[in-house]
Amino acid sequence: MGVKGFVEGGVASIVAGCTTHPLDLIKVRMQLQGEAAPAMAMHGPATLQGPISVGLRIIQQDGAAALFSGVSATVLRQTLYSTTRMGLYEILKNKWTDPKTNRLPLSRKVAAGLIAGGVGAAVGNPADVAMVRMQADGRLPLSERRNYKSVVDAISQMSKKEGIGSLWRGSSLTVNRAMVVTASQLASYDQFKEMILERNLMRDGLMTHVAASFAAGFVAAVASNPVDVIKTRVMNMKVEAGKAAPYSGAVDCAVKTIGAEGPMALYKGFIPTISRQGPFTVVLFVTLEQIRKLLKDF
Repeated sequence: MGVKGFVEGGVASIVAGCTTHPLDLIKVRMQLQGEAAPAMAMHGPATLQGPISVGLRIIQQDGAAALFSGVSATVLRQTLYSTTRMGLYEILKNKWTDPKTNRLPLSRKVAAGLIAGGVGAAVGNPADVAMVRMQADGRLPLSERRNYKSVVDAISQMSKKEGIGSLWRGSSLTVNRAMVVTASQLASYDQFKEMILERNLMRDGLMTHVAASFAAGFVAAVASNPVDVIKTRVMNMKVEAGKAAPYSGAVDCAVKTIGAEGPMALYKGFIPTISRQGPFTVVLFVTLEQIRKLLKDF
C-alpha cells in the first residue's frame, strides 16, 4: 500500500510537471523581473512584462523549444520531490484516519501535508536549484549564461565550481514553500472533494476531480507565491569568489525585494503561478485518480 502511493503520486506528478513546464518557466522569468541584473543595472529599472509578452519574447529570442528549458530538471525534481511528498502524505493520511468513521480532520490533513512537503523538498532541492537556473538562463546576456546541457550537467558544474553546499542553496525556502504548497494543495483537494460528494453537488467522477483540484490549485498559488519569489531569487543569484553574495539569506532577500520594489513584488508572477498551478493541480489529481483506478487491484 505504501509503495503504491509513491508510484501513483510520482507518475502523476511527472505528467503534470512536464505538461505545465512552459508556464513554470514563464513564472520564474517574471519573478526575476525588476531584480538588479548585471546587464540591466546600467539601464535603470526594468519594464515589467505580462506572461504572454514574456512567453513571446522567449520564443522570439531562443525559439519555441526554449519554453522547455530545464525540463530534464523538472522530471528529476518531480521524481524526487513529488514522489516523496505524495507517497508520504498518503501514508500519514491512512495512518491518521479514524478507522471507525473513515474520516480525517482538516487539521490532520494539513499536518500530513506539512510533514510530507518538508521531507520531499529536502530530498529534491538539488534538482530544484538546477531547474530554476536552467529556466532563468535565457534572460542573461549570451556571455553570462551558464549553458547547462542537462540537469546532470547543472548539478555537476555547481558541485565543482560552487561546492556541494550549493545544491542545497535556498533549501530552507524550498522546504518552507513545499510545506505550504503540499499542505494547501493536497489537504484542500481532499477537503473540497469531500465537501462536493457529501453535499451531493456532483458524483465522484471527472468533473468532481477537476473542480476540487482547480480550487486546490488556487489556494496553493495564493499561499505559496511570496515564498516562491524569494526562493527563485536566492537560488538564481550568482555568487562570485571574493565578493559578497547578493542576498545573505531568505530574510535579507525579502527585505531587499520589498525595499526596492514594494511589497507587491512578492506576488510577481502570480498570474502565471495560478495559470500554472491551476492546470498543474488539475492534471496532477485527474491523472492520479485514473492511475489509482488502474492500480486498485494491486
